[in-house]
Amino acid sequence: MLSKVILQANIDKVETYFNRAERLVIVTHVSPDGDALGSSLGLFHFLAEQGKDVRVIVPNAFPDFLRWMPGSKDIVRYDKYKEFADRLIAEAEVICCLDFNALSRIDAMADAVRQAAGRKVMVDHHLNPEPFCKVTISHPEISSTSELIFRLICRMGCFDDITREGAECIYTGMMTDTGGFTYNSNDRQIYFIIGELLSKGIDKDEIYRKVFNTYSEGRLRLMGYMLYEKMQVFPQFRSALIWLTKEEQGRFHSVKGDTEGFVNMPLQMKGICFSVFFREDTEKKMIKVSLRSVGAFPCNRVAEEFFNGGGHLNASGGEFYGTMDEAIALFKQALVKYEADLLKN
Repeated sequence: MLSKVILQANIDKVETYFNRAERLVIVTHVSPDGDALGSSLGLFHFLAEQGKDVRVIVPNAFPDFLRWMPGSKDIVRYDKYKEFADRLIAEAEVICCLDFNALSRIDAMADAVRQAAGRKVMVDHHLNPEPFCKVTISHPEISSTSELIFRLICRMGCFDDITREGAECIYTGMMTDTGGFTYNSNDRQIYFIIGELLSKGIDKDEIYRKVFNTYSEGRLRLMGYMLYEKMQVFPQFRSALIWLTKEEQGRFHSVKGDTEGFVNMPLQMKGICFSVFFREDTEKKMIKVSLRSVGAFPCNRVAEEFFNGGGHLNASGGEFYGTMDEAIALFKQALVKYEADLLKN
C-alpha cells in the first residue's frame, strides 16, 4: 500500500483539470533524460487512454538509447518545429510541466509556456520550485518524477488506465533516475510500485538492456579513453574528476547520450565517495557539470555553491561558463572547502 505523499487538494485540482480538458500538452526540460521522458510519456499514455488530445513537447534532442520508448516517435521537438509547438502550447487547456522546477529549465520554450492561458500543473522532485503553475506537486524526497506520476494516477483512482506502454515509460524513468536502483532508492515503496508495473506486463530486464546495453562502438572507445587519459583521482579527498572537451567528443563521433553514466564510474573505486564530470557542450558555449556522491556527502551543495546548479543529495548537475582549466581549478577549491565532509563520509 502506498503512502499518500501528494496533498489531496492537489489531487482533486489535477483530476478536475484533466476531466474538463480536451487538449493537453506535456513539456519537460532541456536535454531530456530518462525520467523526463519516462514521466512525460507515462502521463501521455494515461491521458491518451482516457481519450484526450495530448502532445509531448521537448526543447531539443534526447539520447538515442531512449528512442525505443513507446510514444517517443510522436514527441514534438521545439528546436525543429517551433511554430507548430507554439500553437499547441497556446491552444492547450492544461499544460503539464514535468521534471523541472523553473521556466529557465525549458530554455527557448519558456516564453510560450509562461504566456499560455492554459492551467499549468507542475510535477517534479527537485528543490525550490518556482511559482509559475496553478498546481505545484513538488516532492524532493521522491526518487523520480516518474514515481510521482504513478502516484498521481493511482491517487485519482485510475490505475486500470495505466497501459503496458505507459508502465514501460514510468519504469524507465524510475530506473534511470536511480542509476538502475543503485542510489536514492532505499524506500521500499519503490519496489511495491515496480511490482505493480510488472503486473502490466512490462519486461524490466529487456528495458534495462535497451537503456544500458545498446550503446555505440564510439561510446565504448570514448569510455576507455576517458578512464585512461581523463580521470584524475584525489584520494586525499576521496574524490575523482573526469572531463571531456568538444574536440575529444568529436574524435569518437559522440552523439547525444553517449556520455550518460560516465560520472558514476569513478564511484566504483574503493574509497571514492564523490565524482564530478565536466563536458564541454557541443551546442552551447559552456561546460555541463554532473556530480554524484555516495553516503551522506551533499553533492547538491557543491553544485549550488560552485556550479550554478543543484539537485539531490547524491545526484546533481550544474553549468560553468568559462574554460575547462578554470572549471577544474574551481573543482579543486570545492574539494578544499568540503574536505571535512568528504573525509567523514
